[in-house]
Amino acid sequence: MTLQIGIDHLEISRIAKAMENPRFLPRYFGERELAYLARKKFPPASVAAGFCAKEAFAKALGTGIRGFALREIELLRAESGRPYLAFTGKAAALVEASGLRFEVSVSHDKHYALAQVIGYEGGDNHADSHRQ
Repeated sequence: MTLQIGIDHLEISRIAKAMENPRFLPRYFGERELAYLARKKFPPASVAAGFCAKEAFAKALGTGIRGFALREIELLRAESGRPYLAFTGKAAALVEASGLRFEVSVSHDKHYALAQVIGYEGGDNHADSHRQ
């Protein structure tokens, strides 16, 4: 069985500073993700958790951030509140080619955000039903 793990963390204050640049959010976050964050009024902790999820995914995929744009990986929520990753564009093609299913967990406190992504074989990719 293949198991690939990626983890990332960062200081929320770094993302809050990056958010001062109007190009930051549209460069790194997809449309559905931006809509979700807008409903929450763009809390830096949530933005940081989403950014961490993208980095953790790249590590779990094993490619690093190559061959796709970070905005092609979206951290979204199911109706239950459960986080999941949705893929578009080149990222979706890489996920399909990998044959792996990806699950994500995110957390944050006052100062740091953290995400862990696990890629594994088995079943349909949860994100397949959430692709654009």
